[in-house]
Amino acid sequence: MSILPQEELVKKWESEQASLRQQVVEEDTEDWQRCPDFTGLERVGGVDLSFIKGDDVNACAQLVVLSYPDLELLYEDSQMVTLTAPYISGFLAFRETPYLLEALQRLETTQPSLLPQVVLVDGNGLFHYREFGLACHLGVLSGLPCIGVAKNLLQVQGVEKSEEHQSQIASLQKGGDSFPLTTNSGKVLGRALRSSDSSTKPVYVSVGHKISLDTALHLTHSCCRYRVPEPIRQIRSQSDE
Repeated sequence: MSILPQEELVKKWESEQASLRQQVVEEDTEDWQRCPDFTGLERVGGVDLSFIKGDDVNACAQLVVLSYPDLELLYEDSQMVTLTAPYISGFLAFRETPYLLEALQRLETTQPSLLPQVVLVDGNGLFHYREFGLACHLGVLSGLPCIGVAKNLLQVQGVEKSEEHQSQIASLQKGGDSFPLTTNSGKVLGRALRSSDSSTKPVYVSVGHKISLDTALHLTHSCCRYRVPEPIRQIRSQSDE
């Protein structure tokens, strides 16, 4: 397989990204999303792709599925993979999505009854340079509702680690409090969420696919026992064992 020069690859990916972006659904599509206590939601997934220190080619693609609302582990899949696409800023999803999608497809093939009804992605959704981050990419290709939950602020479209941003963080009094991530144009691409009373450092929640921002925010908070929501935190704890 020939490898395109980076400039050509960027153009190709920009075109693909723009096409996929048009397929993102930014509203609630499932019955359980419309219930205040998420009645009917039984399985919540979490995905992440983590690298070996000092190695940006070999990685571990991980999927867990937890029961809801108890957040008990129902399923886990961990596979070592070798990434073939290069790293280009803003196009991370083209490196990572194929392996996370494969994990979901393996589960759908082997144990379809455990397929998650929503997936929390360790990364961003609409809160992205071109409003199409990893959670959007995975959501569109899998057809599943997805939420982007990032641990670090992506400085994009005028949202930055300014004194004002730090002041907004300081104003979050308790778990569940949040404030909008508003671009220079006035568009809200996500929300910074204080996920628990004990954690003062927020996580950054954005729509991936087939869910509204309000529902994504409330569901993420309901999955938090600590700062990082359990479907993502338990990926980390499983990989540490």
